[in-house]
Amino acid sequence: MISPIRGRYAPSPTGGLHLGNARTALVAWLHTRSRGGSFVLRVEDLDSLRCKKGVFEINLAELRWLGLDWDEGPDRGGDFGPYLQSLRTEYYQAMLEKLQPWVSPCYLSRKDLQTLASAPHGLIEGYGLAERALNESLQTEKIASGKQPSLRLRGPQTSVAFEDLLMGPQAFDVGDFVLLRADGEWAYQLAVVADDLAMQISEVVRGDDLLPSTAAQVWLYQLLQRPAPQFLHLPLLLDAQGMRLSKRSGSLTLNEIQKTGLSSERLLGFFAHSLGLLAQSEPLSLPELLTLYSPEKLSREPYQLRPGELGLSA
Repeated sequence: MISPIRGRYAPSPTGGLHLGNARTALVAWLHTRSRGGSFVLRVEDLDSLRCKKGVFEINLAELRWLGLDWDEGPDRGGDFGPYLQSLRTEYYQAMLEKLQPWVSPCYLSRKDLQTLASAPHGLIEGYGLAERALNESLQTEKIASGKQPSLRLRGPQTSVAFEDLLMGPQAFDVGDFVLLRADGEWAYQLAVVADDLAMQISEVVRGDDLLPSTAAQVWLYQLLQRPAPQFLHLPLLLDAQGMRLSKRSGSLTLNEIQKTGLSSERLLGFFAHSLGLLAQSEPLSLPELLTLYSPEKLSREPYQLRPGELGLSA
């Protein structure tokens, strides 16, 4: 029997998981397991330029070292596979067909968009009515030159509201956004909604840097007349300089942290403290942390690493 509570974590295999990635994965796991739900591991490997062969296997090993497990995934299979986005094209094509009444080709390049001095601010992807008009005026010329279009969903050009379990009421202006890129690769907004619907995901835990993207995804759910999952967006983990951790900036990965000899229990205790679940950082087992977890206890503020904290350079 399929559990009605279905959570997921969906890493992109562009490198090892850093502390921020691992912290988000941990809360996603805790949020689902604390209520007896099923946990899904899905790999978001659509970006062929950035995703690297063999990395998702490393990511899975990193999560196992932290103590996390999952009921479905690329290494376990399941009723809603495949669990690699690169193998799920048919799902994206089917959703694109359902959305056809609201889809338009866009021939604008980045340079074209930069020519608009009064480009709208605050819209998802910054694509508003002025961009629509420019696209229409240049379309004939672009087609004649052989330019391949992206496919954009016509957004409402107004605010889309939703309720976040941790951050409360949210609203963001949603413009037109890409579903299929000009190079033929599927865009994140379409793929994530198609997968969460197909896999019957009921809750999504991720970083609060994705709050604006959630508004675009909620708009997709509304067009499809399907209920959106429950969202919980975590404040980010910041480095000692106050910058967000990232793979591109070379933040330490779990694989590298493991090699330093730091125990997973000490890392779990640090995560619990940074999340507001523990008054001070101290070693903690995953079962112990599970008993402490409650979404009401989670901090709404980002946590900045102190210099030398954990004896690591994040």
